[in-house]
Amino acid sequence: PGCLRVHEMSIRSSSFLLRGGSRGMGNSGSWLSTQRVGVVGLGLMGHGIAQVAAEKGFEVTAVELEPRFLDSGMKRITDSVHKMASKAAAKGKMTEAEAKEHAEQTLSRITPSTDRGALGECDLIIEAVIEDLSLKKMLYEEIGRLVSDTTVIASNTSSLPITEMGHFSGRPSQMVGLHFFNPVQLMALVEVVKTDFTSAHAFGVAMDFTRAIGKTPVECIDTPGFVVNRLLVPYICEAIRLVERGVAKPSDVDLAMKLGSGHPMGPIQLADYVGLDTVLSIISGWKETYPNEAIFAVPESLKTKVAEGKLGRKNGEGFYKWSGDKLA
Repeated sequence: PGCLRVHEMSIRSSSFLLRGGSRGMGNSGSWLSTQRVGVVGLGLMGHGIAQVAAEKGFEVTAVELEPRFLDSGMKRITDSVHKMASKAAAKGKMTEAEAKEHAEQTLSRITPSTDRGALGECDLIIEAVIEDLSLKKMLYEEIGRLVSDTTVIASNTSSLPITEMGHFSGRPSQMVGLHFFNPVQLMALVEVVKTDFTSAHAFGVAMDFTRAIGKTPVECIDTPGFVVNRLLVPYICEAIRLVERGVAKPSDVDLAMKLGSGHPMGPIQLADYVGLDTVLSIISGWKETYPNEAIFAVPESLKTKVAEGKLGRKNGEGFYKWSGDKLA
């Protein structure tokens, strides 16, 4: 939700110890003693986060509000684990028996639950619910009551303020951002976000956990969009404005950036790919919060497309027409 996929990257091999199959140690070993990770929300991002944590040896408590969401989230995880294990075996990275054992062990580390009280046993909690601040407020108030003084609380938000969520929990010093990218199983980057209140312990755990699951952390402060989306969303919007001004057609804007800048996908096609409603939600939220920032201006044609229900790839038409995941 709100995470913009730029291109696929391979998962880096973890160079960190997994003690007893359930505890990850960071590079220095000075912060991370996490044994159980809680993941709240098993949608597009959350199921991937739960999967990669379990694959790297962490015990995972996977929490959803309703049984139907829990079942669909666990199916996503199960299907993804088996698919990736089969691919590894097909490429000769492991035998069929090793692939089967890897999948079984990964899934055995995940405990699904609709009881948010189970989060009280977790050392690190990662929230990955929809980008609705009022919903998150209620969730963080509950998490704040459940956890201990040493639990690290993280949000996977791509655009909402980490500081505000920390205050919702009543535990701002324990709050960090862990912004993963889609698909979590393949994308190497995690933006690790600290606020003015984040303790050295919480930030150290977040950085070491990121490395322990084979990802590359980028450190940043709590600012709209952090690093990637702060650059990417205004870039997309300016590309759309070029089209509005008659400078070039969408296809020519995209081709220019692919051939001239080496981008794997042009900005307007990328907007369609991730969802025009997602782009609009992010840029509109920033514009509302920072009305004097010219870089957060909302393109009129973007608002029109969304109002017409033309959201891009997800429903077949945006600035382009789509057939599944491919341009028509």
